[in-house]
Amino acid sequence: MKFSLPPLPYEKDALEPHMSAQTLELHHDKHHAAYIKKTNAKIDGTKFEELDSLQSIFQKAHQEDDGIFNNAAQAWNHEFFWETMTPGAREVTGEIKEKLDHHFKNFDAFADEFAEVGASQFGSGWVWLVQNGEKLEIMKTPNAENPLVHGKKPLIGCDVWEHSYYLDYQNRRPEYLKNFIENLVNWDVVNQRLAQ
Repeated sequence: MKFSLPPLPYEKDALEPHMSAQTLELHHDKHHAAYIKKTNAKIDGTKFEELDSLQSIFQKAHQEDDGIFNNAAQAWNHEFFWETMTPGAREVTGEIKEKLDHHFKNFDAFADEFAEVGASQFGSGWVWLVQNGEKLEIMKTPNAENPLVHGKKPLIGCDVWEHSYYLDYQNRRPEYLKNFIENLVNWDVVNQRLAQ
């Protein structure tokens, strides 16, 4: 197989109480693994097999092959999602703090807007903090869609498919999003992405 499931960057119980080990086991070991497996199967014997990254595959497949796009983008989105989180809340510092204060007034206003936009995504999808030129924006995308196909650079991505939160939060998506942004985001990683 061309791609394999990357391990989580922490133990499955490391994000509790904000995200349970049961959710991580189901989400990573089943859902993420299925996207990897389906991507490998769908690109086998096609021109996409020659591409060397999930990002290059989903960007080329966008508007061309929905099956390949959806699975490769979801595989990439999930790896990005796991890397966005860390055990224990980290203080927002550095360039990202300055930019959040500049574009959203302060962190609390940003957190409220992030949760509101994510909660308003109808059905499955993602909510993102993106860099669009010099500006930071919050955007939502349906299903597997990724900001990269719109020319925007993702800094934070949060999965709002129900399998991401339903075991822990049932239908309380806004609560899940607030906990994510306030207690799980690794702001050091976000600063690194901003600098790239």
